[in-house]
Amino acid sequence: MTSMGKTRRMMSVGMIGAALTLTLAAPARAGETPAAATDRNAAGWELTPTGTDARFRGLAPVDRRTAWAAGSKGTVLRTTDGGRSWRDVSPPGAGELEFRDVEAFDARRAVVLAIGEGEASRVLRTEDGGATWTESFRNTDPRAFYDCMTFFDRRHGLAMSDPVDGKYRILSTRDGGRSWEVLPNAGMPDALPGEAGFAASGQCLVSAGSRDVWLATGGGATARVLHSADRGLTWTATVSPVPAGDPARGVFGLAFRDRTHGIAVGGDYRKDQPSPRAGAVTGDGGRTWRASATPPPAYRSGVAWLPHSGNAALAVGPTGTDLTTDGGRTWRTVDTGSYDTVDCTADGSCWAAGEKGRIARLSVRKGGPGTP
Repeated sequence: MTSMGKTRRMMSVGMIGAALTLTLAAPARAGETPAAATDRNAAGWELTPTGTDARFRGLAPVDRRTAWAAGSKGTVLRTTDGGRSWRDVSPPGAGELEFRDVEAFDARRAVVLAIGEGEASRVLRTEDGGATWTESFRNTDPRAFYDCMTFFDRRHGLAMSDPVDGKYRILSTRDGGRSWEVLPNAGMPDALPGEAGFAASGQCLVSAGSRDVWLATGGGATARVLHSADRGLTWTATVSPVPAGDPARGVFGLAFRDRTHGIAVGGDYRKDQPSPRAGAVTGDGGRTWRASATPPPAYRSGVAWLPHSGNAALAVGPTGTDLTTDGGRTWRTVDTGSYDTVDCTADGSCWAAGEKGRIARLSVRKGGPGTP
């Protein structure tokens, strides 16, 4: 691609991010619901036909046309036409597995993580768009329970398990998920009593750049975020202001725009419980966290930065979608649909997934109501 072509592409992607932010951020009119305001402004989630009732907590969009989703009943879907159609590429015989995370490199190569105690935790990989799958890891330790997975690049990745012998267990790959090894735990801080990760959105373990990775926790006396700057060999732990102190409360999802700017969301996943202070932000790579001045109004499990939009991000949960335009300091609800996870791509697309087969793409429609 010529330098002029690259410049035009960057400008186009930037304009997409700006358009999404502006249309979603426009205030509702008097008496108008957030969802109606989103529709009036010609931007919002557009559900895509999946043909399944599986719950999708794993989501890996590659670009505006290609995305993967992984969920309950061993279900894996893939689209290559922007969500107009989804192909069921589930691994044969995986119906009893609970897929909670997926990482995709392109339309052909992806890695999925199944969660659960003992051998229920597995990693499978495909190199042909899901036509065939290879199991590359099966947990044989009944004390381990893997929750999330992340990749720094096409070769290097990590997966994390709830504490074993008082410390989080980290699994590492150097060949794109073809083989895995458990890292030594000498550089891992002790876990708090009752502390664990949440396999709710595939975002309890996230990375930025070539070496930095963050791990979200809950269930203990405090909700913490652990950070490693050497691909999981050594870690530091920082307390977040998101409430914990109960097995159902803590930080559920993380998103980092770069090595320093991050957002944490969570709360209490029980429907009958409030979730105050369900958001926090960091500007120093997770060394310190500040509570959102106006947090999301309810439990949120997934969060993603809007592409090329500066300080805009989306948070999702069973009761709605919230938008921030100031880096996570203040949030407001823009949609009331149920989603568990959200992710955006470098070329300007955002996707969300959740219960009852729901997978949606954030759409900016040209014109709007009343426009020919």
